[in-house]
Amino acid sequence: MTLNELPDLDPAAGTVETAELVVEDDVLVKLFALGPGGTFDPHVHDDCENVFHLLTGEIVVTQDDVKETVRAPAVVHNPRGVEHGAKNESENLALLTASLCPLP
Repeated sequence: MTLNELPDLDPAAGTVETAELVVEDDVLVKLFALGPGGTFDPHVHDDCENVFHLLTGEIVVTQDDVKETVRAPAVVHNPRGVEHGAKNESENLALLTASLCPLP
């Protein structure tokens, strides 16, 4: 089965809204909508890989102490054990999925 329509998320400035797209025993795919200034703080997944798929917009991704501006369309691999996060520093909505696999 394919997903041909995304949930309608509309975060206010400085906020993030999420929706789970795929939840299985060994994988989670989550949609993140980052309003202007929206952030998800740096964190670590020790037991799984994390991949961002930036669908629209622009975000600043951090991995450990490195920051990089990424524009859609883009894919960012966050290896297990690497601290990572993202912030929307633009004035427009940023929409991305994050995949975790395998789930711990």
